[in-house]
Formats: sequence, structure tokens, C-alpha cells
Amino acid sequence: MPDLDHPEYKTPPPEVDPERLSLVASISRNMVLILDDAGTIQWANPCFEEYTGYLLQDIFGAHPKDLLNGPATDPEKIRHITQKLHLAEPFEEDILFYTRPGVPFWIHLYCVPIGVEQNVAPGFIAVMNNISDRKHSERGLRIAASVFDRSHEAIVISDQNNCIVDVNPAFSRITGYNRSDVLGLNPSILSSGRHSPAYYRAMWRRIIETDHWRGEIWNRRKNGEEFVELLSISRVHLDEPGRYYHVAAFTDITALKNHAKELDRAVNYDELTGLPNRQLLEDRLRNARSHADRQQKNLSVCYLDLDGFKAINDSLGHAAGNQMLRILASRLAQTLSSGDTVARIGGDGFGVILQSDNHDAVYERILSTINEPVDTGSGPITLTASLGITRYPADSADAEGLIRHANQAMYSAKEKGRNLLHFFDPELNEHRQQRREQLTELTQALENEEFELYFQPQVRIAGCKVVGFEALIRWNHPHRGLLQPNAFLPTLEDSHLEVPLGQWVLKEAIYQMNLWRDAGEDLSVSINISAWHLMDRSFTRYLENYLHSHPTVEPRQITLEVLESTALDDIRRASSVLARCQELGFRIALDDFGTGFSSLTYLRTLPVDLVKIDKSFVRNMLNDASDRAIVESVIFLGQRFTHPILAEGVETMDHARALRQLGCDYIQGYGIARPMPAGEVLEWLQQWHQHAAIEGDDMEPLSAGEAGN
Repeated sequence: MPDLDHPEYKTPPPEVDPERLSLVASISRNMVLILDDAGTIQWANPCFEEYTGYLLQDIFGAHPKDLLNGPATDPEKIRHITQKLHLAEPFEEDILFYTRPGVPFWIHLYCVPIGVEQNVAPGFIAVMNNISDRKHSERGLRIAASVFDRSHEAIVISDQNNCIVDVNPAFSRITGYNRSDVLGLNPSILSSGRHSPAYYRAMWRRIIETDHWRGEIWNRRKNGEEFVELLSISRVHLDEPGRYYHVAAFTDITALKNHAKELDRAVNYDELTGLPNRQLLEDRLRNARSHADRQQKNLSVCYLDLDGFKAINDSLGHAAGNQMLRILASRLAQTLSSGDTVARIGGDGFGVILQSDNHDAVYERILSTINEPVDTGSGPITLTASLGITRYPADSADAEGLIRHANQAMYSAKEKGRNLLHFFDPELNEHRQQRREQLTELTQALENEEFELYFQPQVRIAGCKVVGFEALIRWNHPHRGLLQPNAFLPTLEDSHLEVPLGQWVLKEAIYQMNLWRDAGEDLSVSINISAWHLMDRSFTRYLENYLHSHPTVEPRQITLEVLESTALDDIRRASSVLARCQELGFRIALDDFGTGFSSLTYLRTLPVDLVKIDKSFVRNMLNDASDRAIVESVIFLGQRFTHPILAEGVETMDHARALRQLGCDYIQGYGIARPMPAGEVLEWLQQWHQHAAIEGDDMEPLSAGEAGN
């Protein structure tokens, strides 16, 4: 029986249609090139054209290397491919090529020679498979592996059962465990025991909900040493359903934490005493204010300063002084209750926050603690301290303001004596704050020329002659309109503005007097001088310089009015200053006479040329026998001391007649005219002269002035 498996009995396979074979090359998703024996392109399939951007009609006869090479193409591989083509040997190679627009892509190139054996013209068939995705994945894996191995952070990978499947070298360096020690174990082998089960449950709940957790954890190394780490855990899901891993990365921050503690101590604590410093005191005070608000409780802030400590420190030396401060700091800390704070906020100054109850008892206990003798080796020394106190919320300032207010109260305690305490008064401070704001506004008003002088006439009763005008200041406030002196002069008292404003009044009044003289009116001006301005060291020197630079000024026409009601602390010096003013030619008037406690002393001691009776007595003299008696007495005293008398507050004809009968020399008041702007003075004078010429020497011109008001 013949062997049917023998080759001679085999039926040869039918030949495949060449057109079908060409269809395979045309529809393949691999790039195919047919090259001639010189290696130039003879044909390219549509996939090659589509991916590279080169059309066959444009690249026919070109060498592939001239088209596909780029900046990162490996020249060694190009030489290897060229050599294989020259030898007509088959080869495979992974190589980076570039598309026509210049986009790089990786291919796996398989090239075989063809020719006689295939019954075709000699050449090559090159099949190129795009492997860019695989190459990128390989590169990503290499980078990840490099990061894993070289990272300074410890990395732990665990499966969904939280069993360790891999760790990197940094893990071993930080924890002391080798990779083989921990594979298959739970990361809880590192647990320090510091954290509660609830802490870990919250951590895992967060991971389940968000696939991530980050925080600080205390763990333990293999040698038992504890360390704190900054840990980040991520849950990584794979493409397979239900499969995931945990990737934990952590850094040992123990040294950083210790350094932070050192920095915190350096920033927030006093190096000498170990007490909180001012910065930490302010932080705690801010928290204490918030707590007091929530609990509706009071809070005391104290500023303690040792009395005479510098002298003790200088006599005993700084070492003994520092030892004394350390002892006192320890005593103060032990004196206070839990929740209270004592801080060192200066050389020998301490700040205290009291949140506990019964603050009054604590104040006394603090002072008593300082009073206990301190022995630094050279014998016991007894100290005292001044204690300033402010209370919140009665004092509603912020933390910095409360400390500042307590400090102000401490200085008040020192002014009263040693070993005392003093409470800050918020209302008084508010008044001072308002005064500071008003002084700032007045300073701007002086710079902006908002002040103006008004003038009120002064008349000699005999003959009804206008002898001069008193200069009275007004403030043209940009928002409140024209302000009378009582709206702003009290703020100026004893302030730095008294002198410059007084100098402005002097210059402005004299300037107006000169304008009147140029207009043909020989008038005097009276200018009010405050006690502060008068007693200023530069007062008479300023007058001398002014007269020297203005030689046409007649000082005899200028009367300097000094308030009798203003207490002059140094009457001898005041007398000397006024005498010097008289030597310069100025006249001196004692204003508001009768309202002070030293009227007779001033009248006898001060060199004056005129005495002005205060308007409060003149206004009521017709109805009040006591006021009339005072007016009569002042006129009598003036006559005995040969001082002319001017009565202010003359509002009616009856006042004027009564004053003339009593022997008064001059009068001033609304009955004559109200204070008027400088621009209205000359017109008023003309009207006055006309009435005086008609009425003669009686008092009727007053009625004209009265009617004009």
C-alpha cells in the first residue's frame, strides 16, 4: 500500500493571487516600504503615507534615512542599518524616526532582502511597527523605578490587604528595616503607640472616601527610637475591577520639628528667665480676649516695673541683677493661677494676664511677691514695684493697646510713689485721644490758613471815641463753618500749638492795624496772649526781632492782654517778661480781672497799663448788687493804682451810663458792636463817626451801634 504521507503524493498548495498579496500590504496597519537594491524607495503603503505625512509620489527614489532621521535618531543604528542593506542581510531594529512635520515616533523595523529566490527584481521589503506607546511606557517605568530607588522619601507599596509588597532604599535608611524584613507584613510594625485607634480609623475613613490622606504620625524605628514623619498615603486603582494598591511616602521631620521648637522658644520666650516674651504675651492676650468675650468675663492686663532696679543692677553687677530677675520671674509664675500668664517684656518689666477670679487679691499678691527679700549671695535685698492695670472689656482696646494702656498706668503709679498700683482710665484716655486728633486738625488748619481775626471796638466813654479794636480769633472750618474761640481754644491750652498760633495772631493783628493806618485811621489793637505763650522763653526775643524787621510798627498802639484768671506759676518771671514788653513800648492789659484767686496780688505786682473787668460781672451789674459792688470795687482799685479800667460785656445804654457814673474809662461789648471781620471795620468806623458828630458827647452813639447788631 503506498505511503500517502510521502511528498510525491502531496498536493501542492494553490498559488495566491499577487493582487491579493498587494492588498495585504495596502490595508496593513503596519508601515511597509519596498526598496530597490540601492535602498531607495520604490513603493510605500497608505499606512506609511498617513502616519509619516510623506506621499509616495514625493519620496519615490529617496533614501528613508534622508527622510526619517531627526535630532535624536541614533547615528550608530543608522550605520548598522546601512551596513545590513549593503550586505543584503535581514535585520531587526528599534529606532526613533520623525514624521514630515517633525514629530518623533518609535518603530520596530524588520527588513529582508528579496530577489532571485522570489523571482522578483533585487531589493528589500521593510515592515515598520509603531512602538511609541511601548517605548513611552518603558521610559515611564524606568523613571518611576529610578525615583523609587533614589528618592529621599521612604516609599512603601502595599496591596489591598495592606501587606507590604515593596519598599525603597530610603525606607530602610529611615526605619532601619531591610526590604526582606518587612515584605508581606503590615506597615503597623512601625507604630509608636502614641496614636489612638480612633486616629487610625479616621485616617482610613479618609482614604476610603477620597483615595488620599496626608498628615503627621509618630512611628518607631527598628532600634526602638521614635520619630515623627510627614506621611502621604494614596490608593492606586488598577484597570482590573476591585484591584488597588496603597502607596505611602513619608519623610523624617524629627530634626525639623526639634528645630521648630528651638525657633519657637527663641521667638516666643525670654532667654534669661524662660518666661514668655512680649510677642507670645500679645498672642495669648488675643486668645484671652476672645475667651472673655465668649464667657462674658473680665480680663486684667498688668504691667509691672521694678522700682530703682537700674541702681541695684549697677551696684551689684549684671550677673547678680540677672540672678535677681530669674528669682523674681520664678516667684511671679508660682503666684499666678492656671490659665494666667506672666511674661518678661522689658529689662525689668513684666506683663501679666489675669483670667482667673478675684483679680484684686492677685494684684496685692504680685506686689507682696516682689517685696519678699531676694538673696543673690551678697545679702538680702528688698525690692518694690509699680503696677499698672487695665481691665477688659471696660477698656476695649486690642491686645497691643491693652499692654500699652497698662504701661501708661504703670508710669502713673511711679509718679504717685513706689510700691503702688494704678488703674488705667479708658474715658480719660478717650479724651486724650480726641484731643490729639483735634490738635492734628488744628495744625492742619494753621498750615491751610483757615484762621481769621475778627475785631471788636473799644470806646472811651468820655467823648465816645473809638480808641482801638480787640483781635478775636475765629476758625473757618471746612465742614463745620465759622467756629467761635470756645470751640477750639480749650484744646490748644498747654499744647505745642499755643506759641505758633499766638505768633500768627500777633502778626495778623499788626498787619490789619497798619492797613487801617494807611487808610487814615490811627487805631490801636489789643491782642490776647496766653500764659503758656507769655512764659515761653522766646516770647520777648520774638517781639524784639519782629519790631526790628518792621521798623514802621508803633508798639505803643499794641496792647498785650494777659488773662488774670490764668494762674501764672512764676509771678516773678511773669512780671519780668511784662516789664520787658513795656520797655519795648507795648501796653499791658490785665484781662478778666476779678475772676481769679490772686487779683489783688496781680494788681499790686504785675506791671500793667489797663485793667479789664470781666464781662460776667458787667452783664449782671444792673440787677445784681453783688456784681455791681465788684465792678465798683475794681474801678476804685484801678483809680487808686492809677490803672485805667475797661469794662467788657456792655450790652445796653443803661450799662454804659452806669459805668460812666462809677468812673469807668473804657467800654466794650455788643452794645457798641459785635466782633466783625477786618474788611467791615472801616465802614463801621465811618458810620460811628457820623453818629458821634451828630450826637456830640452823650451816649447816643451807642444806640446806633446797638441797632446795627
